Order: sequence, then C-alpha cells, then structure tokens
Amino acid sequence: MKEKTIIGSTELVDFGKRAQKVPAKIDTGADSSAVWASNIRIDKDGVLKFSLFGKGSPYYNGKIFKRTDYSVASVRSAMGQNQIRYRTHFWVNLGGRKIKMLMNLSDRSKNEFPVLIGRRSISGKFLVDVSRKNVRRKKPSVTASLNEEVKLNPYEFYKKYHQKGGKK
Repeated sequence: MKEKTIIGSTELVDFGKRAQKVPAKIDTGADSSAVWASNIRIDKDGVLKFSLFGKGSPYYNGKIFKRTDYSVASVRSAMGQNQIRYRTHFWVNLGGRKIKMLMNLSDRSKNEFPVLIGRRSISGKFLVDVSRKNVRRKKPSVTASLNEEVKLNPYEFYKKYHQKGGKK
C-alpha cells in the first residue's frame, strides 16, 4: 500500500500545462470536487465543450476543452438548491502526486478558490493537516475584521451588534 501524502487545507494544484499553481480548497466536508468552468455547452454531436475558469480569472486562457467522457450529477449548492452539473475527469497534480479526479464543472467566480477538492478525490491517497495552509487567503476573514472593530471600541461594538435594532 502506498504511503499517504500529507496536504494542507489549501493547496496549489496544476492541470498539466493548461493551468498551473491554481489555488484549491481541500474540503473534507464536500463529497465531490469542482472546478470553475465557463462557456459550458454540448454540441450537436454530443461533445461537451467548456473553458477552465472565466474571463475575470488570472488562470483563464480561453482554451476550449472537448470531452466525450462526461456525465451529469444533481448537486446541492451552498444555498441548498439542487442543480444539474456536468462532470468529467482531469489529471491534477496535488501534493506532488498526479491523480485522476472526477470534477463537477461549475461557476466558482464568486468563490475565493476556483477549485474545490472533496473527500472522494483524496480518500485513501492523502491525509489533510488542517494546520497547514499552502495558499494564503486574499482577504482577511470576517472574524478578523470583527475582532479589530471590537478592539477599537468594545462598547460601540456591543451597541452596534447586540442591542435591539443593531446588526447581527
């Protein structure tokens, strides 16, 4: 049995020469993996066509991928709605290993990480050390900014967030 590679809760992944050093969130709470895809369509011959990432992404190059080996999945979004998503396999370099991953194609333009790696993709191959983060977050967390605000004036903070009529 091959030894399991230790990865962090965030990693940089490569999709071969097509996209390198792409930030990914490792989410053991998510069953499946997803990659930001745009221009998703199926032509008359049944060929799935798409681009990785979108025009606002630094990883977008406009290249059109063509796949005949794809399937669909009904996926519950973060908002609790079921959506039909196309999914296909990718060879991905993660933690120094090249592995084949089944990934949902989805619009992740509003997510901090353009790639989400779920437990099915890493099960049996990797151990996740949540204290390791190999990608720095772009923006400070809401909690960090709230802690800065409470330090400035604890009483005003309390009035703003906890008194009747305040924000919650």
